[in-house]
Amino acid sequence: MSKKKGGKRLNKRALQEMLQTLFQQNPNETFSFKQVFKALKLDTHPTKMMAVDLMEEMAWDDFLSKVSDNSYRLNLKTQVQEGTFIRKANGKNSFQPDDGGTPVFVSERNSLFAMNGDRVRVAYMARREKHIKEAMVVEILSHKRDQAVGKLKVEKDYAFLVTEGNIFVHDVLIPKKKLKGGKTGDKAVVKITQWPSKDSKNIVGEVVDILGKEGDNNVEMHAILAQYGLPYKYPKAVEDAAEKIDPGITPQEISRREDFRDVFTCTIDPKDAKDFDDALSIQKKGKLWEVGVHIADVSHYVKEGSVIDKEATKRATSVYLVDRTIPMLPERLCNFICSLRPDEEKLCYSVIFTLDEEANVKDYHIAHTVIKSNRRYAYEEVQDILESSNSSKPSKSSKSGSEDPYANELRTLDKLAKCLRERRFKGGAVKFDREELHFDIDEKGKPIRAYFKKSNDATQLIEEFMLLANRTVAESVGRVKKGVKAKTLPYRIHDQPDPTKLETLREFVVKFGYKMKTSGTKGAISKSLNTLMDSCQGKKEQKLIETVALRAMMKAKYSTHNIGHYGLAFEYYTHFTSPIRRYPDTMVHRLLTKYQDGARSANQQKYEELCEHCSDMEQTAQMAERDSIKYKMVEFMEDKIGNEYDAHISGIQSYGIYCEIDENHCEGMVPMRDLDDDYYDFDERNYCLVGRRHHHKYQLGDPVRIKVARANLEKRQLDFMLAE
Repeated sequence: MSKKKGGKRLNKRALQEMLQTLFQQNPNETFSFKQVFKALKLDTHPTKMMAVDLMEEMAWDDFLSKVSDNSYRLNLKTQVQEGTFIRKANGKNSFQPDDGGTPVFVSERNSLFAMNGDRVRVAYMARREKHIKEAMVVEILSHKRDQAVGKLKVEKDYAFLVTEGNIFVHDVLIPKKKLKGGKTGDKAVVKITQWPSKDSKNIVGEVVDILGKEGDNNVEMHAILAQYGLPYKYPKAVEDAAEKIDPGITPQEISRREDFRDVFTCTIDPKDAKDFDDALSIQKKGKLWEVGVHIADVSHYVKEGSVIDKEATKRATSVYLVDRTIPMLPERLCNFICSLRPDEEKLCYSVIFTLDEEANVKDYHIAHTVIKSNRRYAYEEVQDILESSNSSKPSKSSKSGSEDPYANELRTLDKLAKCLRERRFKGGAVKFDREELHFDIDEKGKPIRAYFKKSNDATQLIEEFMLLANRTVAESVGRVKKGVKAKTLPYRIHDQPDPTKLETLREFVVKFGYKMKTSGTKGAISKSLNTLMDSCQGKKEQKLIETVALRAMMKAKYSTHNIGHYGLAFEYYTHFTSPIRRYPDTMVHRLLTKYQDGARSANQQKYEELCEHCSDMEQTAQMAERDSIKYKMVEFMEDKIGNEYDAHISGIQSYGIYCEIDENHCEGMVPMRDLDDDYYDFDERNYCLVGRRHHHKYQLGDPVRIKVARANLEKRQLDFMLAE
């Protein structure tokens, strides 16, 4: 920064950058001219005068605030903001402002060693010509996590933790006496005790848990959970509290409830499920049908503020890894006391509908009930019964091989669900039937088969009645007379698609000969989207168009401020039907009960904060679930190095192309360096790579033949190469 007196004079641009840095690094200080000259070592009259002129200009540009005739400070209103730091392994870090504005680039040297998810205060840097907007972290307000997961490396005098995905700029130093017996190669959870500062760039920590040796299935799954700050074991105090809960149902409790024990009721779930939180009942009432959507009454057993409730609030959701479920509630509650198991009397919170033959709702009421499920079905069994109704063969889902005794009830439910579904899409709901990757695993947790699970009539039957119940509950609280303020309720909201992304989608699909509306009513846009989805079914570009369309969609989240649910085309929607695995549903149950008893509206701010927490935890759980799928994918392909497969391009980035194998749906990447027949440019707008010399194009959705090159379990990364 210094210069010799009478030496080479500073130019205007260099001096401006020096001034910017000085004020940004000291956002709360006021500098007089004298202090500026001293700090920047300006010792000639021309440079001092240039600095004074520049500060005047920077005040005109709102970068600085003029405090007096000869002093300035950084303009905190326009130049300093608070928000979230997003760290990327490739160094392209960014800052997401709290007001939801556009993310801003933060270079590594300006990151102050902030970690992913940290709350930070940044100062915006003056825009340099032909450069993107940049920000500099000036303060870390709070760390999102104070734990890290990785592999221990123990040397003679010291030890350190090598983290997953190199999330830290430096490895975490661990004093030898804080190792908890850990050895080199052990996977460990480490608590950070000292963060980097101006004085020391070191991160120091202490081992809180040794997970075990790398490669062991349990160790790897626990490592994924710990990496996202998710619990991998249940606190003993909470389990002890669950053990003390009396599962018995007293005659007094039954007398307070509507009794459905003699009405046909069943649960329909995946074949490996244990937590049955919803059941359906059906009975004929004259020319109409009475259908009950019965939901486990978790809030009867889990009291607000109890030790179990506090743990459930913290977790906010169950986490579903490939080979295990990490439940929100202790096992005794989710798999036994609350679970709607067959032939057991259970307490429920229910929405009971009266429907005509076309599934029009003639009447409904919400009530606490007692049920006794007649049968627990797996989706496959119900699908078999529904398919057998379209053919002459009897269903084999009954144990004896004869027709299932409740086949007619299931077929009626299916017929009503189909009417509900058809009406929902006519009303503007968006059709996105996304397939989910699943694995069959052996007793050691090793994947032996990979396949996609598609939705069918059985899954759609349950889905439609759950959607109807959730919508009805939301309307019962949210839909009020004009001029009346609705009581507080956590809604499940989904905003309209990003208009810019929709326009990009429209421009993109035109190239394939499709038309699409991007303006008009919500319904007109969603109907246009559905027409597009139907038109590209079975075509080469189907996957590509579905991917681009999904990117235009907003993420659904929880909020007490209702804006409706765009994807479902519902004005009011909430989550009521899964309180065993989602905390918002438990909140809704409690509020509904209070409101039915005549209580005033609950504190909106308290519930909005809970909604934000639940939305955050849902995202975190999804990331952990995706990582467990990636791990199992790599493990599944480990013994298939050198094998060739037909695949299609499932993603395109500037550093390579992602390919999904058609046979087993495992995804890997062909790095850009392996595309050595040409120099390829990344066309982000058209989702393709284009060769400069030969103009060969790699486009999203294109069929390719790949060879499995590498399977790196530690990085959860599959590398492919294009077959000759």
